[in-house]
Amino acid sequence: QVQLVESGGALVQPGGSLRLSCAASGFSVSSSVMSWYRQAPGKEREAVASITGAGGSTNYADSVKGRFTISRDNAKNTVYLQMNSLKPEDTAVYYCNARRWSIFLGNSDNWGQGTQVTVSS
Repeated sequence: QVQLVESGGALVQPGGSLRLSCAASGFSVSSSVMSWYRQAPGKEREAVASITGAGGSTNYADSVKGRFTISRDNAKNTVYLQMNSLKPEDTAVYYCNARRWSIFLGNSDNWGQGTQVTVSS
Protein backbone atom coordinates (compact mmCIF):
# COMPACT_ATOMS: atom_id res chain seq x y z
CA GLN A 1 0.00 0.00 0.00
CA VAL A 2 1.09 3.55 -0.79
CA GLN A 3 1.19 5.92 2.17
CA LEU A 4 2.51 9.41 2.86
CA VAL A 5 2.79 10.70 6.41
CA GLU A 6 3.64 14.36 7.03
CA SER A 7 5.07 15.69 10.26
CA GLY A 8 6.82 18.76 11.61
CA GLY A 9 4.06 21.34 11.48
CA ALA A 10 3.97 23.78 14.37
CA LEU A 11 3.30 27.30 15.56
CA VAL A 12 6.27 29.51 14.72
CA GLN A 13 6.97 33.24 14.89
CA PRO A 14 7.46 35.33 11.74
CA GLY A 15 11.04 35.02 10.54
CA GLY A 16 11.39 31.60 12.10
CA SER A 17 12.20 28.26 10.50
CA LEU A 18 10.57 24.88 10.32
CA ARG A 19 11.31 21.57 8.63
CA LEU A 20 8.49 19.38 7.39
CA SER A 21 8.96 15.68 6.73
CA CYS A 22 7.07 13.32 4.44
CA ALA A 23 7.70 9.66 5.12
CA ALA A 24 6.73 7.47 2.18
CA SER A 25 5.96 3.78 2.09
CA GLY A 26 4.86 1.40 -0.63
CA PHE A 27 7.00 3.08 -3.28
CA SER A 28 10.35 4.81 -3.69
CA VAL A 29 10.54 8.59 -3.63
CA SER A 30 13.54 8.32 -5.94
CA SER A 31 11.27 7.05 -8.70
CA SER A 32 8.49 9.59 -8.23
CA VAL A 33 7.85 13.30 -8.50
CA MET A 34 7.40 14.50 -4.94
CA SER A 35 5.71 17.79 -4.15
CA TRP A 36 4.58 19.92 -1.27
CA TYR A 37 1.25 21.70 -1.52
CA ARG A 38 -0.46 24.00 0.92
CA GLN A 39 -3.98 25.20 1.52
CA ALA A 40 -5.00 28.16 3.63
CA PRO A 41 -8.58 28.69 4.82
CA GLY A 42 -10.74 29.99 1.99
CA LYS A 43 -8.04 29.45 -0.60
CA GLU A 44 -7.34 26.81 -3.20
CA ARG A 45 -4.64 24.25 -2.69
CA GLU A 46 -1.44 25.47 -4.33
CA ALA A 47 1.82 23.82 -5.27
CA VAL A 48 4.78 25.03 -3.21
CA ALA A 49 7.73 22.91 -4.28
CA SER A 50 8.56 19.74 -6.17
CA ILE A 51 11.51 17.46 -6.76
CA THR A 52 11.85 14.96 -9.58
CA GLY A 53 12.67 11.31 -9.07
CA ALA A 54 15.45 11.24 -11.64
CA GLY A 55 18.15 13.83 -11.14
CA GLY A 56 16.48 15.54 -8.22
CA SER A 57 15.74 18.80 -10.02
CA THR A 58 13.56 21.17 -8.03
CA ASN A 59 10.88 23.73 -8.72
CA TYR A 60 9.35 26.36 -6.45
CA ALA A 61 6.43 28.71 -6.36
CA ASP A 62 7.46 32.35 -6.71
CA SER A 63 6.11 33.08 -3.25
CA VAL A 64 8.61 30.76 -1.56
CA LYS A 65 11.68 30.98 -3.79
CA GLY A 66 14.79 31.71 -1.79
CA ARG A 67 13.08 30.77 1.47
CA PHE A 68 12.00 27.14 1.09
CA THR A 69 14.08 24.14 0.06
CA ILE A 70 12.74 20.73 -0.91
CA SER A 71 15.01 17.72 -0.57
CA ARG A 72 14.89 13.96 -0.26
CA ASP A 73 16.71 11.20 1.53
CA ASN A 74 16.43 8.10 -0.63
CA ALA A 75 17.80 5.83 2.08
CA LYS A 76 15.05 6.95 4.44
CA ASN A 77 12.49 7.22 1.62
CA THR A 78 11.59 10.62 2.99
CA VAL A 79 11.06 14.07 1.49
CA TYR A 80 11.65 17.29 3.41
CA LEU A 81 10.64 20.91 3.14
CA GLN A 82 12.97 23.32 4.89
CA MET A 83 11.08 26.55 5.52
CA ASN A 84 13.05 29.66 6.45
CA SER A 85 12.10 33.30 6.93
CA LEU A 86 8.52 32.30 7.49
CA LYS A 87 5.78 34.84 6.93
CA PRO A 88 2.20 34.97 8.23
CA GLU A 89 0.98 34.27 4.70
CA ASP A 90 2.74 30.92 4.86
CA THR A 91 0.13 29.78 7.36
CA ALA A 92 -1.64 26.77 5.88
CA VAL A 93 -2.07 23.04 6.01
CA TYR A 94 0.85 21.54 4.13
CA TYR A 95 0.35 18.34 2.16
CA CYS A 96 2.82 15.92 0.68
CA ASN A 97 2.06 14.62 -2.81
CA ALA A 98 3.52 11.76 -4.81
CA ARG A 99 2.94 11.54 -8.53
CA ARG A 100 3.76 8.25 -10.15
CA TRP A 101 3.46 7.19 -13.77
CA SER A 102 2.33 3.88 -15.13
CA ILE A 103 2.03 2.77 -18.74
CA PHE A 104 -1.31 1.27 -17.78
CA LEU A 105 -2.76 3.96 -15.50
CA GLY A 106 -0.94 7.10 -16.54
CA ASN A 107 -0.23 9.62 -13.79
CA SER A 108 -1.62 8.94 -10.35
CA ASP A 109 -1.50 11.11 -7.22
CA ASN A 110 -1.26 10.12 -3.59
CA TRP A 111 -1.68 12.57 -0.72
CA GLY A 112 -0.72 12.68 2.90
CA GLN A 113 -3.07 13.77 5.66
CA GLY A 114 -1.51 17.22 6.00
CA THR A 115 0.30 19.05 8.77
CA GLN A 116 -0.61 22.48 10.12
CA VAL A 117 1.87 25.33 9.91
CA THR A 118 0.93 28.53 11.70
CA VAL A 119 3.13 31.62 11.48
CA SER A 120 2.07 34.18 14.04
CA SER A 121 3.47 36.42 16.72
